[in-house]
Amino acid sequence: MGNIRPSFIKIRAIMLCEQYGDRFTDDFDHNKVMVEQLTDVSSKRLRNRIAGYVTRYRQRRVD
Repeated sequence: MGNIRPSFIKIRAIMLCEQYGDRFTDDFDHNKVMVEQLTDVSSKRLRNRIAGYVTRYRQRRVD
């Protein structure tokens, strides 16, 4: 079983992957910086949760 994330985190992460897919990698720290640059997310926790979902999404898509 995995983590259950709210749909607004998933929706934002998938939208970012579709629009800026070439800018994201499998590295969480890199994705964290990219989410901060590409969005207007003000809280650190929300930014990290979106970056974490982007990282897991990218890992699943590559395999």
